[in-house]
Amino acid sequence: MTLADGFLREQMPVTADWAYFDHAAVAPLPRPSAIAIQRWLTECVESGDVPWLFWNAQAETCRRLAAEAIGADPAEIALLPNTTAGIGLVAEGFAWEPGDEVLVPANEFPSNLYPWRNLERRGVRLKTLEPGPQGRLDLDQLADAIGPRTRVVSVSWVGFASGFRIDVGAVAKVCHDRGAFFFLDAIQGMGVFPLDVRRDGVDFLAADGHKWMLGPEGAGIFFVRRELLERLAPLNVGWNSVGGAGDFRPGEMRLKESASRYEGGTLNIAGFIGLAASLELLREWGLGTETSDVASRVLRITDFACERLESIGADIFSPREVEREKSGIVSFSLREAVPAEARKKCLDAGVVLSVRDGRLRIAPHAYNDEADVARLIEALRS
Repeated sequence: MTLADGFLREQMPVTADWAYFDHAAVAPLPRPSAIAIQRWLTECVESGDVPWLFWNAQAETCRRLAAEAIGADPAEIALLPNTTAGIGLVAEGFAWEPGDEVLVPANEFPSNLYPWRNLERRGVRLKTLEPGPQGRLDLDQLADAIGPRTRVVSVSWVGFASGFRIDVGAVAKVCHDRGAFFFLDAIQGMGVFPLDVRRDGVDFLAADGHKWMLGPEGAGIFFVRRELLERLAPLNVGWNSVGGAGDFRPGEMRLKESASRYEGGTLNIAGFIGLAASLELLREWGLGTETSDVASRVLRITDFACERLESIGADIFSPREVEREKSGIVSFSLREAVPAEARKKCLDAGVVLSVRDGRLRIAPHAYNDEADVARLIEALRS
């Protein structure tokens, strides 16, 4: 059997034309997700808002599936446009006091830096921690960096440029042992690796669906541990923030007793219909909170790709020696190759990858196979 069987590949129409290795940027939509969105579009064109209750039920299915994927309760999930919106909820809604600190690794994606840096206007200090070799996060250094005024530590599950994957539970324990809350930017891991927010000690989490969850852009999730709901002041309060949201008569403002209080107004209903279909597909592929067949396939295809890349002289930057540090992201360089030019040659050959931090980056999913890798290697040889 190949690394990705026909069942997986037949649900990804992109495979007809492309060897697609860019899931850490934007993923192609699976067939079931496209069908779900096309159905919504047809209904919207032909019937206006008549099917709205059905659409809303599908969005609630997305909430439930997202909760199941990370071991949360649906009441702890808010449906938001993107990861930045989720980080912003904590950055702007937390009860900060002047002199408080946020700790973030220095190599984070800008979405996990700028919202915290923006708090300097409120007297909150952003501390950054320099990563170790290959983008690693050293737990001893993390522990030393957490001070008595550190209120939140925010870390990516997987480094967008390095591919280093943290041990979520270990990082959370370091944070909690020193009195800090733990925010997980999960966008580069959710959809592939198993996670249980209760077991692993996650306080807050955000992830857009358009990468490894194989969803459309503009549809993401935010998790807040139930006990912390009242610690976050809701931002952009609207009709959908209160109990009895369908009753539009003016009355007492009673916020929902769930994370959906942070949604404010109308959802990107088409996006969440598509994301629900993608999450259902990933569950069929074997995504779970304890184990994940999706992760096993992703790691096997990345291991295979690394072997083939090294055979043509590539220098692999991403950590690959320790199993728990591996991810679906592999950054590498080719001697005497200009990354941007190499990427263009790959696109011309039907191979999609990215350039990040001065290196080429591939990010295959569970449906990629050896034939895709062969196309990649042939394109890079040129």
